[in-house]
Amino acid sequence: MPSIERVSAAEFGSCVKELADLLADAVEGGASVGFVTPFDHEAAAAWWRAQAPAVAAGSHLVWACREDGVLLGTVSLVLASKPNSRHRAELVKLMVRRSARGRGLSRALLATAERAAAEAGIELLMLDTETGSAAERVYLTGGWTRYGIVPAYAGAPDGTLLDCSFFYKRLS
Repeated sequence: MPSIERVSAAEFGSCVKELADLLADAVEGGASVGFVTPFDHEAAAAWWRAQAPAVAAGSHLVWACREDGVLLGTVSLVLASKPNSRHRAELVKLMVRRSARGRGLSRALLATAERAAAEAGIELLMLDTETGSAAERVYLTGGWTRYGIVPAYAGAPDGTLLDCSFFYKRLS
């Protein structure tokens, strides 16, 4: 059974290679997670390394789902920094390795992030995802509310513009 643990600031640097492998796998598989091809492991590692200051500051929280020591998935919460928005956070980079999909790991990661957010006093979570994607179905069936669709909002890895659905979930 996979375990899900929060990645501490102290261990984050040693996880970058694994997180980069996961991100590169997602992009290679066509996931619209903010990157276009060509996209290699070094570009993925650079993106994760750029998150280190926020992870160290506690404003970017990362969880890792592992089985037998292998990283199968991740999810992050980015906490709002403005004084009038500290009650909310953004759920970002929910990814499951293609070879591990269909096992309920995305739902488990999502539940972990939601629970941690609630325990931290976060009352509202926000996210965006590709309209019509498998990820969208996870949110639609997980109690999230879609509040809009923006046409041609984000690009697929091949550069094709995709519609994007925006969601929120109240935790209180």
